[in-house]
Amino acid sequence: MSDDSMNSSWQSTFQELGRPLRETTFVVIDLETTGGAPHLGAGITEIGAVKILRGEVIAEFQSFIDPQHPIPGYITDLTGITNEMVFQSPTISQIFPSLLEFLGSPDTTVVVAQNAPFDLSFLKFAANEHSFAWPKFPVLDTAIIARKVLSREEVPNCKLGTLATFFGTQTLPNHRALDDARATVDVFHGLLERLGTFDVSTLEELLNFGKKIKKQKSPE
Repeated sequence: MSDDSMNSSWQSTFQELGRPLRETTFVVIDLETTGGAPHLGAGITEIGAVKILRGEVIAEFQSFIDPQHPIPGYITDLTGITNEMVFQSPTISQIFPSLLEFLGSPDTTVVVAQNAPFDLSFLKFAANEHSFAWPKFPVLDTAIIARKVLSREEVPNCKLGTLATFFGTQTLPNHRALDDARATVDVFHGLLERLGTFDVSTLEELLNFGKKIKKQKSPE
């Protein structure tokens, strides 16, 4: 076999094995909002995102967003974000092109979030409302992964604050988007280390991780 044929064979085998997690670009994202559901009128007030590759932070994205309606007092109490802070900030339609550029292509980027359905519901709603195409990114939810790899003895729940304390994150979550995204990065890296004991080393294995555990679960 020639060298070219051998290299081609190795490359084909490598591709069949899946994308190694260490060679995957992840964007960990967090939003602050004016309420719990976009279809009920809640809007985004802040976006924070951290891009990581091979365990290192390679870029960050942060912006206040003008939700175009007053921020409820209880939200300000929770997040510390006031109407004055978002005044004259870009609207979600204005910031969306920059966010999509930061996220990159779904062929190379995996989106990670703590309780991902919440953040994605706002992003997909905004995309639809303002005629942006939301790319079909692979999505990982740190809360779901944590429920699979951590025992009740280790953590009583899988809230971000609990996981941050367990993994000793450098940044403590505080209901601000970039800080929470940074904390989620450290949690995610801690979870990836745990996944090694489950023989999960590729993106494809991780995306199917919940199904694998379910199949292996013995009947009660």
